[in-house]
Amino acid sequence: MPVGNHQPHGETAQGGPLKRELGERHIRLMALGACIGVGLFLGSAKAIEMAGPAIMLSYIIGGLAILVIMRALGEMAVHNPVAGSFSRYAQDYLGPLAGFLTGWNYWFLWLVTCVAEITAVAVYMGVWFPDVPRWIWALAALVSMGSINLIAVKAFGEFEFWFALIKIVTIIAMVIGGIGIIAFGFGNDGVALGISNLWTHGGFLPNGIQGVLMSLQMVMFAYLGVEMIGLTAGEAKNPQKTIPSAIGSVFWRILLFYVGALFVILSIYPWNEIGTSGSPFVMTFERLGIKTAAGIINFVVITAALSSCNGGIFSTGRMLYSLAQNGQAPANFATTAKNGVPRQALLLSIAVLLLGVLLNYLAPGQVFVWVTAIATFGAIWTWLMILLAQLRFRKNLSPQEAANLKYRMWLYPYSSYAALGFLLMVVGLMAYFEETRIALFVGPAFLILLTVLFYVFKLQPTQSTAIAGKTAS
Repeated sequence: MPVGNHQPHGETAQGGPLKRELGERHIRLMALGACIGVGLFLGSAKAIEMAGPAIMLSYIIGGLAILVIMRALGEMAVHNPVAGSFSRYAQDYLGPLAGFLTGWNYWFLWLVTCVAEITAVAVYMGVWFPDVPRWIWALAALVSMGSINLIAVKAFGEFEFWFALIKIVTIIAMVIGGIGIIAFGFGNDGVALGISNLWTHGGFLPNGIQGVLMSLQMVMFAYLGVEMIGLTAGEAKNPQKTIPSAIGSVFWRILLFYVGALFVILSIYPWNEIGTSGSPFVMTFERLGIKTAAGIINFVVITAALSSCNGGIFSTGRMLYSLAQNGQAPANFATTAKNGVPRQALLLSIAVLLLGVLLNYLAPGQVFVWVTAIATFGAIWTWLMILLAQLRFRKNLSPQEAANLKYRMWLYPYSSYAALGFLLMVVGLMAYFEETRIALFVGPAFLILLTVLFYVFKLQPTQSTAIAGKTAS
């Protein structure tokens, strides 16, 4: 059951076809932009508080797990490039229920992620307008990003491209400027700061291994979105080349941005002072001596959150559209407006996101930790399905077919099992810590509800898709 745009070119839905106006630069920046959002700019302060300088270890460990997951996805996507990607592979290799759960779960996790993004917008707008209630900014963010998505896919693509570019350029500028301070004393009267802050405030592991483990849930939330590359598999011009290239380049860039940025922040600023008054990025640029830049950085952080929210609304709309095309959501969501946008599907997603605005009104203090925990559970389910589908996919191949794979998982099957074990450990850690335990009530409850709906309404995939799935597997 696909979660991406899988309508054949030229086939019209009610009101007109989906318009394929996203170029390669849009898709690459989308995948990169989706996972450089709130997780880095807001989540990093909370994660640093838990692990201290050792947070860099958490990002490296989590990044290695993500590399294995993406490699597993790439192996299937290159062999069988279909729109819908991991949700379709879950259906083909694990069964219709697994595909149904993965598609709807991914829709739900992006809704929850969008709540985190609009919450971050509200937090950072509060820097400039401390007397305005948070929920007002959350509502404004939702309305503006929802409107862009409803105009046309090209408008969405252009917005996303420039939003993503702004935050990438900012991170690179901060890393270069930070290295200048550390090594040459730029903005610090020529006195090189060095990197002693990494160990002088209670050591590199101030809260021990427990701190590193505690931070893993926040770290994995930061990587959420990297699997969006898989959603483009069915529309890539040359999947054998573009998918491995995208997986490799995006992973290393994210590792550079996260670990590089945190290395600079933690070297310049004592870890126990980061996050006490807003974004660590704002504080780092102030430390650079560019006081006026704080407002600019605040603006960049807001565009980063809006960018991720923009991509999330796009994903939820397209997923609901394709679920409906597959007979697994109400049929009216499988229609498009004259401009080629699945308006009904987008409007439902935006309406559900209004609950996020309500949460910002009712519990502004807790909402970010809650939603990141729930979104992390949803992401872990998706990643587990990717790994389990890949293991089943490999078992279905003959030795000759396995030898002929154009893009292969490293150290199969040990790497797949190691990544599975790591994800299960993160779930266990979420259960252990009270703050994140809510995710293990909400996430499984949603999956149980979906399972009941699947059997009660007999939501098997439509015949054509089921046949295609059998052929692929």
